[in-house]
Amino acid sequence: MIKKNVIILSLIFFLTNCGFTPIYLKNTNVNFSIEQINYTGDRELNNFLKTNLDQYKNKKIDNKFYIEAKSTYKKIVLSKDGAGNVTDYQLEVEVIFLIKPLDKTIKITGEDTNNSNTTKNNNSVDIVKELETLTKLFKSGVLSKEEFDKAKQKLLNN
Repeated sequence: MIKKNVIILSLIFFLTNCGFTPIYLKNTNVNFSIEQINYTGDRELNNFLKTNLDQYKNKKIDNKFYIEAKSTYKKIVLSKDGAGNVTDYQLEVEVIFLIKPLDKTIKITGEDTNNSNTTKNNNSVDIVKELETLTKLFKSGVLSKEEFDKAKQKLLNN
């Protein structure tokens, strides 16, 4: 009797759900399908692209695209400290998409510089850039007024 009740209860538990479905699991509001993507270049960047582009595969849509993606990733060392450790570097990313049926090429590039000595550097240009960054973060709501004031004081005191 207990075994029968446990089985019935477990069936009810497993067969019913709360109705939760992830919003972006299947993107059905697009009128195209990416059928195949051939990746060349940086493996980590290609894995990121694959993860984000796989949601656009849909066998039911007739507007199909075949894409070739060529990616490059460079980390350029700008400076090192006395011990030979990298302190400043620049990241460069470039992805070129060739969309087959349209024979259209799309080139996306990105560049970022990481400077670990900004608080030690008294260069006025760096201080202005840091203040602009802090102001943008404050206006966007990432930093509170207290955090903004504290970071600004720390930057101006160094």
